[in-house]
Amino acid sequence: MSVQQIQSVGIYHGLPVYPAETNGLTAIITGANGISGHYMLRVLSQAPRRWKKIYCLSRRPPLVPGGLPENAAHIPLDFLKKPDEIAETLKEHQVTADHVFFFSYIQTPPKEGGGLWSDAEEMCRVNALLLSNFLEAIKLASIKPKRFMLQTGAKNYGVHLGPTKVPQEETDPRVTLEPNFYYPQEDLLFDYSKTSGCGWAICMPGPILGAVPDAAMNVAFPLAVYCAVCRKLGRPLEFPGDIESWRMAQSCSSSMMNAYMEEWAVLLGPPDQKYNTCDSSSFAWESAWPRIAGWYGIEPKGPQDGDEYTATETRFNPRGYGPKGVTRRKFSVVDWAKRDGVQKAWRELAQEHDLSQKELVDIDRVFGFLQGSLCRPAPLYYSMDKSRKLGFHGFVDSTESFLEVFDDLAKIKMIPPVPKVKVSFN
Repeated sequence: MSVQQIQSVGIYHGLPVYPAETNGLTAIITGANGISGHYMLRVLSQAPRRWKKIYCLSRRPPLVPGGLPENAAHIPLDFLKKPDEIAETLKEHQVTADHVFFFSYIQTPPKEGGGLWSDAEEMCRVNALLLSNFLEAIKLASIKPKRFMLQTGAKNYGVHLGPTKVPQEETDPRVTLEPNFYYPQEDLLFDYSKTSGCGWAICMPGPILGAVPDAAMNVAFPLAVYCAVCRKLGRPLEFPGDIESWRMAQSCSSSMMNAYMEEWAVLLGPPDQKYNTCDSSSFAWESAWPRIAGWYGIEPKGPQDGDEYTATETRFNPRGYGPKGVTRRKFSVVDWAKRDGVQKAWRELAQEHDLSQKELVDIDRVFGFLQGSLCRPAPLYYSMDKSRKLGFHGFVDSTESFLEVFDDLAKIKMIPPVPKVKVSFN
């Protein structure tokens, strides 16, 4: 029989308790100014005895209220530069790393008329190059980590292409219907591990919740904008999808919980493992939507009998049997965000609350990500069996996490304060 100690930190429960002798470690966080890197820094900086030095590598510094923690340093680096240039900078700053957390990512422009990830070949080229250059650079700089964590995501399973097997499990085979940059990244990491002896961990979150100034790849910000504008205009919070999307199980991945799990993966998890990374919370919009509307004191409006929908069939069927997936929507939240009345309402809210974004920008990308989360063709339902068997028991109520992230977005002046007219959780 084995016994484990767990703890709660705020709304996050079942978190590991680390041995007292686990201390004095150094870490590299790449992409530290992005949403996942930002939260990784927040989690590691909670334990300055355990993590004596955190090197944040990114082109721009992390935007941390009050500045970086005392045990963290930012080093400006562009991983598209040659490995020897990157290595020279690392050596100049005397960077060391017991563990590496790799979040660097470039979203390339989509093909004309295509979806967010339509230029799959260019996504592969650029993002594989980021990792390849960095791996070569740390070898040149004689940095020898014990564990290297690479964060990928749900596209590993082909969920962006159409219906997949559910639940999604780490042992599922690769989906090779079109290029996927996660796979060359994995192969690069596997090769590095073989030659260096460094253990690896690959963590795969689903739709990410978090609060950073860059709103891309983040469900929470555009949803909060939608709520705030509906309240401003005195309109109900209308769900754009059909009854299937309304009731569909969906795994959410809060950035803070992801980071707690990724710390566990390098410190306590066995080496050379892939992990689904999510809240372990039962979530569907059917239950969450009325609660979110209640925070804003507005009426929730789900699918109604007689609603008319625009149907779009998925390009592929990754599971290999049954029909392709179909998304049905009453309206597009991307088109909604472009309406004159919505733009005007946001400008007024931005002025009233001195918000950082005076205009809604990058609408196709930001609200396109929300559209995909609200109107799904098939479930994203992660199995967390593997990580639980191996000893990670972290949990957060995803709806409760949405509210915490909304509050954090308000603190950094991305959205107006949440009115919290009615707040209730299970």
